[in-house]
Amino acid sequence: MPLADLTRSRVHSAAAPEPVRLRGWGGGPGALGWLVRPDRPEAMSAALEAFRRAHGLWPGALARGMGRSYGDAAQLAGGLVLDTTRLGGSELDAPEGTVTAGAGVTLGALLARLVPIGWMVPVVPGTQHVSVGGAIAGDIHGKNHGTAGTFGSHVTELGLLTSSGEELLLPAGDPLFDATLGGMGLTGVILWARIRLAPVSSPFLSVDTDRVGDLDGALAALRAPGGPHRVAWLDLLAPGRSARAVVTRAEHLPASDVPAGARGSATVRSRATVPARWPRAVLRPATVQAFNELRFRRSPARQRGHIEPIGSHMFPLDVLDAWPRLYGHPGFVQYQLVVPYGAEPVLEDVLSELRRAEVRCYLAVLKDFGEANSAPLSFPLAGWTLALDLPRAAAGLGAALDRCDEHVAAVGGRVYLSKDARLRPDALRAMYPRLEEWRAVRDRADPDGVWRSDLALRTGLVER
Repeated sequence: MPLADLTRSRVHSAAAPEPVRLRGWGGGPGALGWLVRPDRPEAMSAALEAFRRAHGLWPGALARGMGRSYGDAAQLAGGLVLDTTRLGGSELDAPEGTVTAGAGVTLGALLARLVPIGWMVPVVPGTQHVSVGGAIAGDIHGKNHGTAGTFGSHVTELGLLTSSGEELLLPAGDPLFDATLGGMGLTGVILWARIRLAPVSSPFLSVDTDRVGDLDGALAALRAPGGPHRVAWLDLLAPGRSARAVVTRAEHLPASDVPAGARGSATVRSRATVPARWPRAVLRPATVQAFNELRFRRSPARQRGHIEPIGSHMFPLDVLDAWPRLYGHPGFVQYQLVVPYGAEPVLEDVLSELRRAEVRCYLAVLKDFGEANSAPLSFPLAGWTLALDLPRAAAGLGAALDRCDEHVAAVGGRVYLSKDARLRPDALRAMYPRLEEWRAVRDRADPDGVWRSDLALRTGLVER
């Protein structure tokens, strides 16, 4: 295994587990668990065995990367949490166009190394601060799903630590490989992955922009010809309308088309950090409404071929560290759904449910998806995905989202587990028709049910 020398070159042992309260990226109460930071697969296996001897099978164990899942997917109350961020190192195989990276390596670190020498990670989400292991566990998608699929679609093999301490090499297409893509860390600990790269010749994108007045206009603009990285920012607080939008379609810019002297990067640097003890929520309807008005008016009504660095276009929120603290102590819930093509009215149904409940949405993003892959729990399917950031403290939020779940499930849609913080077991069963297929593979890989999370227990992904 090419990464073995990299992960074992440092001689460290895992420290004793320490009690830590872990939260999702969206905030909330979190959960107190036992955290350990092994730097090698052997140390991770030893920590798991020591915890099992001390505590038995219950309450179980879970891997955690950068902690960027929005809800409770990377926490386990009372359980052992294996921090994978020290599983580092990467090795480029240029002739094959692949990179083998440790589970703890972030996509930002890969981009910083690879783009200057002509390679791009084919699929990146809206933040560069996602680990390779987390990208696989959530089978993340980007703005280019219609042409590139999910992150897992470009993984050719991966290393997995089972609950028995065995290290497996899983090739793409293996049933356990597919169960691990989007499997939320419940099949084992992802140790490393070999990723197929895309060639690029510059760190720039050519971006087309359209400003539209309603949801139908956003859908039409996303269908229009243009680059593969496609997204619509929706303003849902504009007076007198249900939505207006700024739509961008971007494609990689060849080096031959980059103006002389242009400087850009595939990553971004943080410019500020929201203080940990922020006194109260900054984000309120009036302030967000004013910001949205400014953003909408500053965006061009129609622009073609605007040159932007990859980093600033792909990761705009990364310039502000810890931005969820702007929501105050309660945090926020991100509700991300997908519905098939032809079910566009459900998007408006969801927005109507939130308006009736007087739940304000402070950030909304709409994208188009291509065909689903072979992984049973992978989120994307051919259709439209809508992501909504909602204040957790909003009265009536839970009931409103339960009604939204019914609309989404009725047309064969689903909610993204990496973002979820409140989905019920019955809704999970309705949205993921291959759930039992996934459980059968998972149970064979983990017959004692060691791998668990608060998300898995809450939704019934695994039994208590």
